[in-house]
Amino acid sequence: MDPIKKIAYNCRQATYLIEKQQISSITLKEKIELKIHLMGCSICKLFQQQSMLINKMASKHFADQHKHISLDTQFKEDLQQKINDRLHKN
Repeated sequence: MDPIKKIAYNCRQATYLIEKQQISSITLKEKIELKIHLMGCSICKLFQQQSMLINKMASKHFADQHKHISLDTQFKEDLQQKINDRLHKN
């Protein structure tokens, strides 16, 4: 399949790049691929807008609601011990 067609018709890759872009940076190649796809896919374009809005709202909600939440030191130590035990078990 022609590489341009492969990009243009791959919504799964486009949604992956949309989400990846919101978490970290994407490469120049990925940016170009996403831009090409979004030029021809109104569904992925809508998905991108909705995803950005959801992430923005969730970040704001959690930032406002949970500013002073932290784990108890003993809980952290117990959890670390459980992790270490499981890692060394295998």
